[in-house]
Amino acid sequence: MRNFTEWIKNLRCWINGYGYYVDFNKVYENVDRLKVELNIMNTLIGSRNIETDFLHLMKKYPEILKCIPLLLAVRQNEIYVQDDEQAFAFDFERMNCSIEQYISFMKKTGLMDLIAHRIVNNLVDYALGVETGLDSNGRKNRGGHQMEDLVEKYIRKIDVEYYREMYITEIEAKWGIDLSAVSAEGTATKRWDFVVKTAKTVYVIETNFYSSGGSKLNETARSYKMIAEEMRNVHGAEFIWITDGAGWNSARRNLKETFYAMKHLYNIQDLENGILTELFLQEKKNVVIA
Repeated sequence: MRNFTEWIKNLRCWINGYGYYVDFNKVYENVDRLKVELNIMNTLIGSRNIETDFLHLMKKYPEILKCIPLLLAVRQNEIYVQDDEQAFAFDFERMNCSIEQYISFMKKTGLMDLIAHRIVNNLVDYALGVETGLDSNGRKNRGGHQMEDLVEKYIRKIDVEYYREMYITEIEAKWGIDLSAVSAEGTATKRWDFVVKTAKTVYVIETNFYSSGGSKLNETARSYKMIAEEMRNVHGAEFIWITDGAGWNSARRNLKETFYAMKHLYNIQDLENGILTELFLQEKKNVVIA
């Protein structure tokens, strides 16, 4: 009988890998796409008559418009602004306003001052800094996959057939297992993070990591407890839930109920201790012995 109090003490505060903070390859690629335009714009740095110089530059190289959204840390090619008189939708992919209106945009957003007063010395370097800041917004998405990637590393170490992101209908079609008890008689669509197939059993696996608490965790614990109960009525399949994160301390009561109700609830330390190897390969040994 496992001890929940000891088990929850081993939950991690974070699992951030080195690539979590900034995807520099993506940063470099995004800046490289505009490197020519940014270098053309560099000729305006320190200009004493920047409005006239920008006008001449626009006439000769209208493509420089494409790099302006990046200089404002904006991903979209179209920027909407409202002034005292009317609203404007500036397109920076294809000119839809006069050059004078784009000059006014540059002045009012502060870009003219930034360039003319040498506040920055190189717009390519400046763009790299902007892209680095914008990329930090992607941490949430990268963080969402970190637990899955971590779990997959442990599954890969085992000589076992496995699949990532598989729907109930795909499992039923591939192995003829009736999962209607879990899919509300076929009315609900469920996709599992991983599916592992051994000689006798199909293991469906859910993974998640919660660094912070919230009401969602209580609902998650209850819903996975219900799935585990429903899976008891499914022949040839078992449910594994792998979760971690200090956020569970705020929902420990519901997690404790689920912990003792589930056959397979594991954390990262359990993975490190070889729980999946023990689970999947033990079945192989039993088959050989039989």
